[in-house]
Amino acid sequence: MKVEKMLYNEVTKENLNQMVLLFYSKVLKDSVVAPFFIEKLGDDMKNDKWRPHLEILTNFWASIALGDSAYRGSPFAPHLDIEGISREAFQGWLRLFYETQDSIYVPEIADFFKNRSTLIAGNFMRNLGV
Repeated sequence: MKVEKMLYNEVTKENLNQMVLLFYSKVLKDSVVAPFFIEKLGDDMKNDKWRPHLEILTNFWASIALGDSAYRGSPFAPHLDIEGISREAFQGWLRLFYETQDSIYVPEIADFFKNRSTLIAGNFMRNLGV
């Protein structure tokens, strides 16, 4: 007997945090994307560099999906310092992000996040010249 996993049919700060944690656990296992994050943050998501990063990203997505005002920053600026970032890395990031959305949210919400992430990644690639 196959057990269906329940997908969230609403966005909350709690399930956004769950989404961010699941996504970055996948990122750290990806041979193309992981090196960029490991170089800046290390390979342990419980360390003192990762914890604030995960909170920032939860707040970032909450600002987009919920209009939450806790995010205070520029999402593009940190990417300016990443040496060797490539279109392949962004495409890998998007693939992992899409997979995560499909495993957390119902299709309508997953598609919302996929569309927003595609726009964001496209702008980042264009602005970084990759």
